[in-house]
Amino acid sequence: MMDRLLRGFTLVEMLVVMVLLSLIMLATISALRGVAQGSDRTAEHFVRLDDERTVSDFLRGVFARVSARRVTRPERSGPLFEGAPDHVAWVGVMPARYGAGGRTFFRLAIEPSEQGGALVLRYLPWSDQPRFPDWQQTAAQVLVPGAQGLALRYRDARQPDESLAWSPSWRPADDLPSAIALVVTGAEGVPLQALEFPVWGLPRSDPRQSGETTSAGGG
Repeated sequence: MMDRLLRGFTLVEMLVVMVLLSLIMLATISALRGVAQGSDRTAEHFVRLDDERTVSDFLRGVFARVSARRVTRPERSGPLFEGAPDHVAWVGVMPARYGAGGRTFFRLAIEPSEQGGALVLRYLPWSDQPRFPDWQQTAAQVLVPGAQGLALRYRDARQPDESLAWSPSWRPADDLPSAIALVVTGAEGVPLQALEFPVWGLPRSDPRQSGETTSAGGG
């Protein structure tokens, strides 16, 4: 044994040791990389959940304060509310913590973006007029980046048949839907968010309580 130590290691033995060390280092680096990637995925997951919760809380808040004030126009009379399969527009109240509070025109829809598409909220301070503004001239806030599709449904509480209560568009011109359900999809139709909110009319704008009306010629 002493003679072997005095002679040292052969070249083959040194190569074997170097190969083993290289394999150990490779395994260690791969394990560390896996831990780092797992940590990044976890962080991204929590960020995504936090973003989804923020969007959900915001939309739940604004749909809880929708103006039911009647607007008289040549084509119809009823709340300034537009419910389509791919977008929804209404008059509501902007929470003060998000900037200037008060009544606001809102529109929720998919719009083009650098990522191909996004769920965008358009908004503008309310003015006493019988129609929605030009949305291209309003402020915009991206709620869900990367969104490619938006499917909306509206619930009519007056419909006795529950199977017929939900519709992809809102037809009644004299009332608001009792609830709104939306599904946001990404690339290849992968669902990103599925949300449902009750819709509440502002008490002082509810025609059943105030009878307040805006005419087509009134500002």
